[in-house]
Amino acid sequence: MTVRVAIVNDLRLAVEALRRVVVSVPGAQVAWIAEDGRQALEKCRADRPDVVLMDLIMPVMDGVESTRRIMAECPCPIIVVTATVDGNASKVYDALGHGALDAVNTPVLGPKGDLSGGEPLVRKIEMVARMFRPASAPRPSAAPVPAKTPSVVGASIVAIGSSTGGPQALAKVLGSLPKDLAAPVVIVQHVDAEFVPGLARWLSEQVGRLVRVAEPGPLSPREVVVAGHNRHLVVEPGGILAYRDEPADSLHRPSVDVLFRSLVASRVRPGVAVLMTGMGRDGAEGLLELRRAGWCTIAQDRASSVVWGMPGTAVQLGAAELVLALPEIADGIARAFRANVPPPAPAPGKGTSR
Repeated sequence: MTVRVAIVNDLRLAVEALRRVVVSVPGAQVAWIAEDGRQALEKCRADRPDVVLMDLIMPVMDGVESTRRIMAECPCPIIVVTATVDGNASKVYDALGHGALDAVNTPVLGPKGDLSGGEPLVRKIEMVARMFRPASAPRPSAAPVPAKTPSVVGASIVAIGSSTGGPQALAKVLGSLPKDLAAPVVIVQHVDAEFVPGLARWLSEQVGRLVRVAEPGPLSPREVVVAGHNRHLVVEPGGILAYRDEPADSLHRPSVDVLFRSLVASRVRPGVAVLMTGMGRDGAEGLLELRRAGWCTIAQDRASSVVWGMPGTAVQLGAAELVLALPEIADGIARAFRANVPPPAPAPGKGTSR
């Protein structure tokens, strides 16, 4: 399968480094090269590539605005490639929020023409090629689940999966959750583990509450954690967080499906699971399993998604109990909890006599 890769960068040395990385990937070729964001937008309109390698700091139109315009007018996979991801963290997360898939540091050409730092980009191009390899239509649910009123009893955890456009969507949902919601929030966002600490800091600043990288151990009420390793984040019995290497052949590491399925296997009290904007189908089948296990399941709607791949597949499978616009998701989570909070235990001496 041929993968056509577009390069957007105004520095000739960087363009040459990126070109060498592209041609080193089996089946990949350079589709075209643009020197600024406006050229990239115009070329995408005329000749949409399989993936765009987008710089951030450029004349005429920067990479954030170009990403926003491309995803609105002629969407295609975009990987942010910038000199320093940490140094440009704000712009990186803005671009991810507008629909970029991931971010990586620009490979460097040495004085003798030697290339360094290209391996992470090679892996990301190969991942995109796998993600968008033609596949059969989504498998319908073997036993469709009828739509019903949310029926969560003793909800305990909010689990959220997101990908393309996820950072901005996460900021919206987390910032709108009631402050008194006692449930911990566990998130899998498709982004390289190297950038998760920065994502957690950025989310904390955006939503006014602490978001931390998930580490093995028990979950605490009200905390918000995001998967932070290139391994699968799972919840074990008793609400214990852990990381696993299996399944080793999963397209995404961490995978939303693996997190969701671990919640079913852990037999923690049913909570609320949300699948938001993202390319591909990760999380859709896991969401169906959670719905069958009695969880309240929510999928973001088409109109408010940057890309309606993951939540759209969930809707097709019948996995979503509720399909909500992004501004409605936090309220949907809160309503599910309010409607199903167990009655308080009677005070001592106030119980029913036998």
